[in-house]
Amino acid sequence: MGITELRPHLYRLVLGRYQAYLWHDHDSVTLVDSGEAGSVPAIVAQLRQIGLVPGDVDRLVLTHFHDDHTGSAAEVSSWGEVQVIAHAADVPVIRGEVAGPPPNFTPFERELHARVAAGLACAPPARVDREVRDGDVLDFAGGAHVVSTPGHTDGSIALYLPGHKVLITGDIAAEYEGEVMLGVFNLDRAAAIASFCRIADLDVDTACFGHGEPLTENAASRLRQVAAALIDHRIALGPPLADRWWRLRGSVRQRFPEQGCGVLEGGSAAATSASLVPSGRRSHRWTPPPGLRWSCQPGRWVARWR
Repeated sequence: MGITELRPHLYRLVLGRYQAYLWHDHDSVTLVDSGEAGSVPAIVAQLRQIGLVPGDVDRLVLTHFHDDHTGSAAEVSSWGEVQVIAHAADVPVIRGEVAGPPPNFTPFERELHARVAAGLACAPPARVDREVRDGDVLDFAGGAHVVSTPGHTDGSIALYLPGHKVLITGDIAAEYEGEVMLGVFNLDRAAAIASFCRIADLDVDTACFGHGEPLTENAASRLRQVAAALIDHRIALGPPLADRWWRLRGSVRQRFPEQGCGVLEGGSAAATSASLVPSGRRSHRWTPPPGLRWSCQPGRWVARWR
């Protein structure tokens, strides 16, 4: 399988068992992720299928530091005037200055990773020319918004193209056999779920995942269904994790200011516009940050902010 046009300007590149995306404006070309080490011949061949050559690529955006996304970044960065872009939190790993922290595997994920990542080579250190953060806007597609999605890695990002209702998710979300899901192999699952909730709130028609088939219609609806299921599932995970969720969500605005979604739980709750007092094991009063909006569901409050 070669390059596939998903919609005008947007392409999917299949790089063996991994993939990347490309946005082609009339005056610029942006590559998102670079596959594993050794993917450059496949990238070049697929560029040529749409009349491009390596020197046409203006920028390479890396969604996070994992080897299946940055493996060929060093080689791509040697093409002409390519600008390499990544979130500041992952840049030291991409540059080879520090080792990246390993995921916190579930038992299932450990076995899965041993299969799907077998033979995956370490990415060579690559330069990064621009460090970005949440809310930065990149100069392509009429303005591509950087959305910080910590949890998969500390510096994971998605790219939101509001003028085209396109979302490139990185690995915070995935698709498998027709089902959209939270990405696996996360550094912090609770933070990853909060990040998934955030991207699910965006107005998108097309969602391009780091792994799996893209959605080319009704993407926002599918993402929101999964986000709701993730929140519902968390309630049944037991007191230790529930307590951890309380600590994360109750202070998420302070600890993770780039996040946009929080969950506060309790068997029942009473709230005013200024405070929330959950019942049950906790009796803390929590004062929400300015700009918060609430939605109440049985046994929990869901808070989102801008």
